[in-house]
Amino acid sequence: MTAMLISGGAVVTVDDDFTIHDPGWVHIVDDRIAALGPGSPPPGIASSVDQVIDAAGSAVMPGMTNAHTHLFQTFFRGLADDKPLLDWLRECIWPGAVHLDRESAQLAATIGLVENLRGGATSVIDHQYVHIDEGIDDGVCAAADELGVRFLLARGWADRNYEPSLSETAEQVLERTQRVRDRWHGHDGNRLRVELAPLIPWGCSDDAMRSTVAAARSWGAGTHIHCAETAIEVEMSVDERGVRHVEWLDQLGLLGPDFQLAHSVWLDDGELDLIAQRDAVIVHCPVSNMYLASGVPRILDMRERSIRIALASDGPGSNNRQDMFEVMKATILLQKIHHLDAMALQPEDAIRMACRGGAAAMGQTDIGVLAPGMLADLLVISLDSVFVAPVHSVPSALVFCASPADLTHVVVAGRLLIDDGIVTMIDERALLRRAEMSAREVFRRAGIDTRLTRPAAPDQ
Repeated sequence: MTAMLISGGAVVTVDDDFTIHDPGWVHIVDDRIAALGPGSPPPGIASSVDQVIDAAGSAVMPGMTNAHTHLFQTFFRGLADDKPLLDWLRECIWPGAVHLDRESAQLAATIGLVENLRGGATSVIDHQYVHIDEGIDDGVCAAADELGVRFLLARGWADRNYEPSLSETAEQVLERTQRVRDRWHGHDGNRLRVELAPLIPWGCSDDAMRSTVAAARSWGAGTHIHCAETAIEVEMSVDERGVRHVEWLDQLGLLGPDFQLAHSVWLDDGELDLIAQRDAVIVHCPVSNMYLASGVPRILDMRERSIRIALASDGPGSNNRQDMFEVMKATILLQKIHHLDAMALQPEDAIRMACRGGAAAMGQTDIGVLAPGMLADLLVISLDSVFVAPVHSVPSALVFCASPADLTHVVVAGRLLIDDGIVTMIDERALLRRAEMSAREVFRRAGIDTRLTRPAAPDQ
């Protein structure tokens, strides 16, 4: 049994009352929060732990969930600066993705997961849809295992209208996913899990949707899908099927609380009502939606209907970073300017979405809040910086001022993954060099000129 004490900081619990103990303390035993409270910890706790983190001048908050990303796209940054979604897929993602193998995908995932940890995400949902090499899924899960992040592999698939080498039949999807589940689902105290993830409505047949969702539910797993990301995709659905995306899912009898609907930009009132009735989770990706000029989701209307909302960066190919501090700030600013209402959302709202909404997307009730019995997934963020201080409101400082540079400690399941700004599980500098060489090789094989060069180091 190991024990840790974090004390002296402003403890942002994200409980129902948004209680903040300033100063406060958190006592961790093994992988759970044992106790927390205001002021100084009881002497008996302070004298019994293996490690003490002095959080004076810092905030302590639950780890955030990046509820929708594509980790392989760390190799694809900066290739979509002038392209809308469908052109970007055809001209950038598909030509490069077909040249990934297990080694390159594992390196891309490792880079992406370190980035997520540094960006405040202790939990990550990876919508992983590249299976050119059947070992890729294993490689991605191995990266998550090595780094210690909480991880949900949303095993993506498409069976029609998609790049042929990235397409699979429903039978192949179920057989291959079962093999990945057998190896990784529930690994390390349920830290790694696997679910199914149909890619996009226009890439998935009705029959394959029915069979894969039924399989996921038989496993007790969820379903993750891109939904109404762009207006043209909704028009495609109406032209072919006569219904919009959420209507299609509901007509198939599939929509439910185990569904995560990524993006959900172009929804009408009826679709919002259906999502509320079925208690599905919406995953909002504000930076990606702006980057690809996809549109502005109806976040305020969703909140009025008590729809559960999680936050995400989307893949590094369409953002181009995985930074949950940036995502929280963009979530609020996008709604403020869209509605011309300075009070549209508050910092506490964004933190709740990133933490508790993220827990809903992960399908877990034991993360997203600092409370006794919850998993010890948390962040320590320094507020002692010219970019942050003086602090008049801790939630405001976290959302509008803090950045990955201020993140000093990351704990997942009671393990210290970032300690005083240093990643503990891997040699980060060596990883960067290996990943850069691998990315160059992938795009060389693809015949894509990415100009992946960096200036020569100056002579010392």
